[in-house]
Amino acid sequence: MALLPDVQSIGKGALCGVLFLCYKGQPEYSFETVCGAPFMKHLILGTAGHIDHGKTSLVKALTGIDTDRLKEEKARGITIELGFAHLELADGTQFGIVDVPGHERFVRAMVAGVGGMDLVMLVIAADEGVMPQTREHLEICQLLGVKKGLVALTKSDMVDPDWLGLVAEEVREYLAGSFLEGAAIVPVSSRTGAGLDDLRQELARLAAGVGQKRSDGPFRLPVDRVFTVAGFGTVVTGTLLSGSIRVGDEVEILPGGLTSRVRGLQAHGAKAETGEAGQRLAVNLQGVEHTDLERGDVVVPRELYRTTRAVDVRLNYLPSAPRELRHRSTLRLHSATYEVSAQVILFDRDTLQPGESALAQLRLARPVLLLPGDPFVLRTYSPSATLGGGTVLDPAPPRRRRRTTEAMELLTAIEEGDEGDRIGRMVAASLLSGLTVGELTNRTGLSAKRLDAALTPLLSGGTVIQVVREPRMFLGREAFAALKESVLAELDSYLQENALKEGISKEELKTRLPKRSDPRFFTPVLASLEKEGTVVADRDLVKLPGRKGTATPEQTGLREKIGSALLNGDSEPPTVKELCDLVQVPEKVLLEQLNSLVREGEVIRVKSDLYYAATPLAAIREKLFARLTETGEITPNEFREITGLSRKFMIPLLEYFDSTKLTIRVGDKRILRK
Repeated sequence: MALLPDVQSIGKGALCGVLFLCYKGQPEYSFETVCGAPFMKHLILGTAGHIDHGKTSLVKALTGIDTDRLKEEKARGITIELGFAHLELADGTQFGIVDVPGHERFVRAMVAGVGGMDLVMLVIAADEGVMPQTREHLEICQLLGVKKGLVALTKSDMVDPDWLGLVAEEVREYLAGSFLEGAAIVPVSSRTGAGLDDLRQELARLAAGVGQKRSDGPFRLPVDRVFTVAGFGTVVTGTLLSGSIRVGDEVEILPGGLTSRVRGLQAHGAKAETGEAGQRLAVNLQGVEHTDLERGDVVVPRELYRTTRAVDVRLNYLPSAPRELRHRSTLRLHSATYEVSAQVILFDRDTLQPGESALAQLRLARPVLLLPGDPFVLRTYSPSATLGGGTVLDPAPPRRRRRTTEAMELLTAIEEGDEGDRIGRMVAASLLSGLTVGELTNRTGLSAKRLDAALTPLLSGGTVIQVVREPRMFLGREAFAALKESVLAELDSYLQENALKEGISKEELKTRLPKRSDPRFFTPVLASLEKEGTVVADRDLVKLPGRKGTATPEQTGLREKIGSALLNGDSEPPTVKELCDLVQVPEKVLLEQLNSLVREGEVIRVKSDLYYAATPLAAIREKLFARLTETGEITPNEFREITGLSRKFMIPLLEYFDSTKLTIRVGDKRILRK
């Protein structure tokens, strides 16, 4: 009962561990019967510290696993590449341990190891204290957003107690102001085993306060090793940053775009059907050669993410940086297992002083996959040194102008706002182009469920409007209103230029949408205008309510000339080309007037280049109808006899009467359509 007041503080995993230990030895109780299903929290513990301070030896003492896997590492006694081990605590917490190199030349591997780290174990040798790489590793951890950890004071058996106390005090003073201020400092000896139990207890305490990584989003596995296994094929390893991955999943390997299927999984050296966020995994990939993959690739679901060559970021420049950072400087970006050249674009200044922070854009030399919230580190080329780092805000930004209030306000909102606010501002900033659900997934990094949850209030409140159903596309409220205004302006402009016309065809109006906009937006925009009563859609025409075409005096005179010419032609009127010569106007102007007369019923279009005045055509129709009523049928020659028409007019007229459903052709004859 004494445990009850502390239940909330120790967490579910620790509580289950305590309960299990209380019942240990009683066969009717197991971890599963006491706690239900085993509670497995998967966390990543990274080592950090100077070369030869005993990181690898300490990991081996804790886990029994030697992470020095390369011959060169064995020979030289230092870790060159990342090493991996696993540790399970009594409370059910599983640590994937990343043993990172300490030598300055291998800091880039250390950066890769920190990606996805939940806790850091800063290793400092008691006989040497804080050293140069101790400082750089701590700075990198801080830049990459590690929040918690402890200090392992190794080789404690090699110094006397007084010296150990002095070193511990030196370390405590050094850590002041960092994320490890106040962290536990645990003296240990990998050789004798002294302090290892205390170290495990402190790890359990820290783990209880760290949340499990989210498993509801898409999986993402940055690749840190690629090799082949006889009988199985290509295998990649990495730390699963998010989501869960299963045997049989269809995957894509970016940035190359190769597709594959998960053939098998191992988690912490054991076969598994599913890998969870926070686990170290080995993934057997089907259908790809190991020579086609490399460190820095990333395994993700097929056709979900897109790589980028520019990211907007919050950039923190280290106080220890030796000089100011200039606009357009080129540095090396490290994030997860990526290493890529990056040009730094400072939005609101020309230089960044040591210790300052700024909003910036990084333009990358090659495409990589980065998502919002991803941490990164920037290092110089020569001499190699860590200068700064920060967090990705927008991994697919539009072009932004420097020193503009709009760009700074948007980035600040993306950095500080909640998910709904960020999405709303991104959609609004896309202006008339809009954003697809896929683009929002890339730019927010949210799972489909969380994205829908954030969009729901925006859609119901009208801040964001879904304008295309599949694929889902969105516009901001202001952009949608601007599109409607644009369509109305184009309609008004067209009708002013074409005073005789009642409206414009839908296809013509659609072509007048702004070029930045998607043609698929036209239908919902038109529907909204119709609902408001601003326009009327009549079959293929879009009109203004109550509008009637009105001719100018010049147009009235032209219409009279056209009507007279057609009447004078009687049953064999002039063609369109001949009419142009008669009334002395271009064909386009003539056709506009002819079509207006057609709509008013004064002229009838028989074919594209042949128009009749209403009276002569009615006379021809009466003759044809009388003959068919009398004889029941008529041949082309008989039609010519009763009308006196030449073949030039006879055939188009017979086809016209067929099209108007007066007659129907049977062989070479026409009969009345019943």
